[in-house]
Order: sequence, then C-alpha cells, then structure tokens
Amino acid sequence: MDYNKFFDDALGRLHNERRYRVFADLERIAGRYPHAVWHSPKGQRNVVMWCSNDYLGMGQHPKVVGAMVETATRTGTGAGGTRNIAGNNHSLIQLEQELADLHGKEAALVFTSGYVSNQTGIATLAKLIPNCLILSDALNHNSMIEGIRQSGTEYLVFRHNDVAHLEELLRAHPGRPTLIVCESLYSMDGDVAPLAKICDLAERYGAMTYVDEVHAVGMYGPRGGGIAERDGVMHRIDILEGTLAKAFGCLGGYIAGSAKVVDAVRSYAPGFIFTTALPPAICAAATAAIRHLKSSSWERERHQDRAARVKAILTAAGLPVMSSDTHIVPLFVGDPERCKKACDLLLEEHGIYIQPINYPTVPKGTERLRITPSPYHEDALIDGLAEALVHVWEQLELPLYAKPMAAE
Repeated sequence: MDYNKFFDDALGRLHNERRYRVFADLERIAGRYPHAVWHSPKGQRNVVMWCSNDYLGMGQHPKVVGAMVETATRTGTGAGGTRNIAGNNHSLIQLEQELADLHGKEAALVFTSGYVSNQTGIATLAKLIPNCLILSDALNHNSMIEGIRQSGTEYLVFRHNDVAHLEELLRAHPGRPTLIVCESLYSMDGDVAPLAKICDLAERYGAMTYVDEVHAVGMYGPRGGGIAERDGVMHRIDILEGTLAKAFGCLGGYIAGSAKVVDAVRSYAPGFIFTTALPPAICAAATAAIRHLKSSSWERERHQDRAARVKAILTAAGLPVMSSDTHIVPLFVGDPERCKKACDLLLEEHGIYIQPINYPTVPKGTERLRITPSPYHEDALIDGLAEALVHVWEQLELPLYAKPMAAE
C-alpha cells in the first residue's frame, strides 16, 4: 500500500485548483515594523509587510517586549503543563483579570489560541445547555463552525448580517434554549455585525449571545474593548470571545462572561483541560499590551487614519477596492491563479509582501488581496504600494478603473 500516493494526490488537487499555499520565510525586526527581512531563494531582501494581523504594531512595543523579557528572566519560559496539573501561573491570573475588566464581565478564561477558544468554547457551551439550538451567521469563521459541529447540537445558519432572517429562525423555535453566534467584524470583507439589533432579538426571544471580537479587540472602543464597546452593547452580550494575537501582538485566545459561564467552560472544555497553559512571559506581555491600549488612543486613531488613506489612494489609482467600513482593505481579483501571481510579483519585483486570499478562506470567484495598514505605514509607503499595485495590475491585465465593489 502506497500511503504517500494519497497525500500526493491530495496536494495535486490543490495545485490543479491553483490554491496550493506557499508561505514566505520572513523575519520581523522589532523597531522597524512594517519592514522585515525576506529570506528568499536568492538571499536576504528587505520587504514591507502589508497583510500582518499585528494591526497596531504592539508586537514590537517596548512595554510589551519589556514585560515578556522581564517575566521570562524571572520565571522561566514554560508554564509547566496544563492548569489542572501545574496550577495557574500568577501572570495568567493577572491577564484574565485584565480581560474581564476590558469587557466589563465578571470573569475571563484564556486559551492557547483564538481558534481553540471558539472551537472548544462554543462546543462546550452548547453541550451544557439541554436541547440547545445554535443560530450561526453564514460568514462565521472556521473555528466557530468547527465548534458548532463538535457540539453535536442542532444548528441553523442565518444569512450574513440579516436580522430579519435571524428573527424568522427565532420565531420558529419559541421557548427553546438558543445560542446566537456571530462575529463583530468580519475580517475578509471588513464589514460589521448589527450587534444592537441582534441583542434586541436575543432579549425579545430569550436567546444567549456569543460574539467573536477577534479582529476588533484593541482596535475599537474608548479602551479597545471592540465593536461591542464602541456601539455601547458590551453589557448586553453574554459571551465575548477575542484573541491576544492580533491587536495585542502576542498569542492566545479567551472568552469573557459571567462567573458561572466561565467556570462551567473551565470545568468541562477539553480544549482547556487537556492542553498546556500559556507561559507566564506571554501572559505578561499580553497584559502589558491590554493595559497600554486601555489608556492610549494614539494607536487606534493613527490606524484609522492610515486605513482611510490607503483606501483613498488605491481608489484614486483606479484599483478595485471592495467596500469596507473598517481597517480591512480588500482588493478584488476574482481568480486564484492571478491572485497568487499578483502577490509573487509584488514580493519579487517591488519588495511588498501581501498573501493571496483564496478558497476556502473566501468563496471561489471572490479571490482577493487583503491589505491591513498599520499606524507605522507612512505616506511614502502607501504611495509606493499604489504604484506597485497599478504596475502589477497592468502586467497581469487585470481591470483598472473598475467601479469599487461592495464586499461579497
């Protein structure tokens, strides 16, 4: 039996569909973000990163780096095991207290990643609610979908951000325990959920709400609490989920909610019980980032300014910028092969790194470049990006001066 043939065939299918993924060998340099070193086949080259989810550059902030170094020097590198075996390291307790305060909740629980917090958090919650029905937005992240599947409970999908459809589903199941699951900010299109209207429906029909704020925490709201804080509905949402790996520049995921909800997940979730805890140094770094962004608005304001400028410059250049109300700047391509080729040309000829976004991250036919400016992308870098993109669009004979499109 030639088992390798199975894997070779599977990889061949990806190549044939023009969606085999190649990752560049990059080395970020603290203090020079968004500049990085690309270890290319021809040697080292300096490049500018335009697709990082370290949205605010907190991964290089002196407070964050300092907290990590000091804590690692004092306590060592590892956590020593799962919390059930090694106990809670004190830095982890401090981090969870900081997160609970950020979201105005009684408690928070940290996981090893945002993916795990959704996957095991949703599955555990739904299993603990008898006869639970999950209502899920059609564009929810894969981690949420996997959590729903692993719950084994019945679920229904409502059309993206369609509160009328959501209400139809709620009305069809009166009196049944229901968990509404959605994101606050959808990272591929950059659009925002109508959280206030979703909360209205949840309260009217007696449903619980679970909102993923992964791409919004640190970024929106007076203290960086996310879209829910910005929109004044944070107190109305039962469970908020977020990440430490994007705006906070570290690693890990979490949920925040009532003390009983958090304790129940802590006590039952396999993805929490059977995995090693985050090391103290990472927890301390994340805590430093959260504390800084609670009191500093410069990063958020500058970030929004940069995102607005990128959209304006690229639109003025005739590039097909998809409509977005947030910091996400999607650039429509619509073909997986040319999407990958555009990224290759940008990197090899212009020293610009953007990763292609193809199926299954987005539906086939909606392939795109996903550009994420940071507070540290200066005007000259933005102008250089526009010039490079126009050049690549002309090389690949992609349509310029297309009418800006609404996100799919």
